[in-house]
Amino acid sequence: MKKLVLLRHGESTWNKENRFTGWTDVDLSEKGREEAVEAGRLLLREGFVFDVAFTSVLRRAIKTSGLPLRKWTSCGYPFIIAGGSTSATTAPCRD
Repeated sequence: MKKLVLLRHGESTWNKENRFTGWTDVDLSEKGREEAVEAGRLLLREGFVFDVAFTSVLRRAIKTSGLPLRKWTSCGYPFIIAGGSTSATTAPCRD
């Protein structure tokens, strides 16, 4: 059965300051990076396998997607960054 997993970005530096982020391209805070890594651990523990990953062009979204991908043993599936123009790369491999 096909499944769709939606993962919201981790805490950003502006979230930490209780500022509205909108389309401002701010980075993840340390807590946000930890949240993304933990999301990867949970997805791995639950046995999720992914064929493709989509993310926006914002750094916080790309990093929230990329950090969990390092936890998965397979790599090389499409990692698509959608924005004004769509670009594709391959998912990072596990360290």
